[in-house]
Amino acid sequence: MSQLFSEETHRNMLSRIPHCTGREISEWLRTVEEGPALFRFDEKVSWLRGEHNLSYGHAKAIVHEHGLWRAARKF
Repeated sequence: MSQLFSEETHRNMLSRIPHCTGREISEWLRTVEEGPALFRFDEKVSWLRGEHNLSYGHAKAIVHEHGLWRAARKF
């Protein structure tokens, strides 16, 4: 079951990811883009957690940001 976070909470989480993981958000977005062709949000979160040992919150924030990034590219 997913939790909903405010935009501010999402941005705060994103700002902490580089410090916690040693990788920039752009690198994580590329990782998701080049990863397996998973369709469901929770599948992508589980893949990031298992493959890259991320916390649930960080994986969820990255997948959410990836969705926003993809939607923006389509315009």
